[in-house]
Amino acid sequence: MAVINMNSELFHKSVNEGEKPVLVDFWAPWCLYCRRISAAYDQIGEQYADKIEVAKVNIDENPELAAQERIEVIPTLVLYHKGQALGSIVAPESKARIEEFIQEHMG
Repeated sequence: MAVINMNSELFHKSVNEGEKPVLVDFWAPWCLYCRRISAAYDQIGEQYADKIEVAKVNIDENPELAAQERIEVIPTLVLYHKGQALGSIVAPESKARIEEFIQEHMG
C-alpha cells in the first residue's frame, strides 16, 4: 500500500484506533532533505504494508498537529502504536536507517 497523506483527523483515527503500528513522516514541501528521502520512504510504505501503516503529515497544512506532537525539526519520523509514540528518528540518512529504526521499535 502506498504512503497515506494524513490530516489531523485521519492521524488521530489511525494512531489511536488502528490495529497496525503507524509510521508518520512529519515533513514540508520546502524541506529539501524531506524531498530527498521521499523515494526511500515510499519504498518503506510498499515493503512494510503488511506490518505497518506508513503515512505523511505536511506540517505547513497541519501546524497544530506538529505542535501537539512536539515536532521541532523535519523530517521527523515517529512510530506510533495504540496511541503511544514508540520512538522517533530525525533526518534518517537512508532507507536502511529507516528499516533499522522500525526493527528497533517493533522487535
